[in-house]
Formats: sequence, structure tokens, C-alpha cells
Amino acid sequence: MDQKNKLLTIGQFAAMHGINKKTLMWYDEIGLFKPAAVNPENGYRCYNYHQSAILETILLLRELDVSISEIQDFMKNRSAESLKALLEEKMTDLDRSIEHMQALRKTLCSYHENMNTLLTMDLSEIRIIEKEETALVTVEISGDTSFDKEVELITAETKKYQLRRLHDASYGTMLPVESLYSGRFDDYTRIFIEIPAIDAEDSGKEKDVPHPRESPFHIQPGGRYIQAFHKGNWKTIPRKYQEILAFAGQRDLRLSGFSYEMGINENVIERMEDYITQIEIPIEED
Repeated sequence: MDQKNKLLTIGQFAAMHGINKKTLMWYDEIGLFKPAAVNPENGYRCYNYHQSAILETILLLRELDVSISEIQDFMKNRSAESLKALLEEKMTDLDRSIEHMQALRKTLCSYHENMNTLLTMDLSEIRIIEKEETALVTVEISGDTSFDKEVELITAETKKYQLRRLHDASYGTMLPVESLYSGRFDDYTRIFIEIPAIDAEDSGKEKDVPHPRESPFHIQPGGRYIQAFHKGNWKTIPRKYQEILAFAGQRDLRLSGFSYEMGINENVIERMEDYITQIEIPIEED
């Protein structure tokens, strides 16, 4: 007897596919997947090997979060064309989910790096670091821009990149270096948004967004930076900038571009006096 035509009990068939036999019973009850035979004496359901491919297709679609009603529609009109169309739709959905999880991991890494900085580094020290080139989304602001307006601008910009929640991105402010040298330490001109899904080299090639080297992206250059940290209210940041300028002057370093400020401990503090601002400023290379 051909072993592939041999009938299997519901328990054997369920075990072969790694599911509970109650799932097979439910699929039978709703008419989605019927057994090959039912014992007329005891009502036991039996299945054969040839049904495995169909069940595996159903299980795959369920794993892709295809609804039971969608699968029932597919099963009524099962064909290569209908399966191809359904799989293409779900592959697109899966690609979006993968992109979100990759972006989420990048956000978690950023949070982890910030916490490691808080726990291991001397935040009173001014140091020179190396940074990689980064693509940032920016919005223009001025001294007259209200906080409510800033929130509105950030919200509108992040919606363009289909972020699921506000903290899927990192935010900060940009202060022109020329303003620092002029002593205008409150002359903020932009808010920057570092969106995890945007890569300075690869993004924009296969998505409906511009390449990072094109508008509306700002390229934060790679290279050497002065890095410092300020603790407390923003009103006292000018003193930290004076320290940074003195540090650069003593080493004959010229700063360029923008100062990039970002809070790194907002999620673990309750008082503004404990707020820590990370300051990074590019060093002009010869």
C-alpha cells in the first residue's frame, strides 16, 4: 500500500505539523480544512499526507496574520494567480514590519548607548570623538518660535516617515558655530530629527523618499567632534559653551558647521535640574 495514501489520526497529523489537534477540529467546523475521511462509527477525523501542503499554506498565511475570512476566500478560489497576489500583498506588509523592527532596534541601541554614557563616562570632561556621517531631517526655527509651534513642526515632519510613536526618533537642536564665536549662545536655528530608518548612504534608493543628500535632509558630517555634556537648565548652557571654546582654543582647534544638542536622560529623570544635554560640534579639518 502506498504509505502516502495511508490515513493518519488527527493526533498524528497535528503532531506532524506542530499544531494542536483542536486547531484541526476548529478548521473542520468552520469549513476551512476538512479531513480526508471521518470514521462513521466513532466520528474520528483522519487525514492523509497529500493534505499536508494545503494545511502548511493555511498555517503560513495565519503566521502572516492573514484573517480566517481571507483564507476562506482564497481556499474557495485557490489558484496560482490568487496565491501569488495574496503572498505579494503579505510580503509587502512583512517588509514594512521588518523595517519597523530594524528602526526600533536602532532606537533601543541609541537609548542603551545613552544609558551607558550616563553610567560609565565622566560627564564633566570635554573630549574629542569620532562620528560617522548621519542623515538628519531638520525644521527651521528662530527665537520667536514658540514651544507649541516646535511640537507642531516636529509632529508634522515625523508623520512623513510613518513613525508609530514620537520616540521612535531622536530629537535635538542645532546652533550655528558662527553664533558661538559671536557669543550668541541662544541663536538656535533648526530642530534636527534623527530617524532610525534613514541611512546616510542607502536610504532613498528603493523607497518613496528623497536620497539623504537631497532636500529635505541635512548631512551631519563624519569626522572629529568636540563632545561635552551639560547638566541642568538650558539657561546655564552658555557657561558650558565658553568652556568648549576655551578647550578648542587651547588646542588650536577650529569648530565648524553646527553644534548639535540632544537630551540623553529624559526618560530617567523627574527634575529639570538633572537634565543632561549632550553637545557635539564638528572640528574643522585642515
